[in-house]
Amino acid sequence: MSTQVTVTLPDDTYRQAEYLARLTGREVADVLAETISLSLHPLGPQYVSEKAVAELADGDVLAAADALMDPDKERRFSELLEKQQAGQLTNEERTSLLTLMQVYQDGLLRKAQALNEAVRRGLRSPLQS
Repeated sequence: MSTQVTVTLPDDTYRQAEYLARLTGREVADVLAETISLSLHPLGPQYVSEKAVAELADGDVLAAADALMDPDKERRFSELLEKQQAGQLTNEERTSLLTLMQVYQDGLLRKAQALNEAVRRGLRSPLQS
């Protein structure tokens, strides 16, 4: 089932979606729908069961602040980014890239939240600018 909506986007956002659509030979609406879907859906049960960073023990907060992407996923992510740059992604690889991009962004967000919590608790010094 699908629901049709009308959304007003900033011009830059639309141009980015339009560019990605041209690169991938797809309709802009399909690119936007897939991007929104991937952005809103948690990726697997581990995200549903994760505690909020503020609820973690000190050691777990520090571990989350230092977390890195799984090396195999990071390697695959880099490979797919290179293929995208070269314009050589298949549909399956594009889906994998978008999924890995979401995993990366979710991990980066959790890491930032954990670093913020570690600073708030006095476990880490604030970052210098």
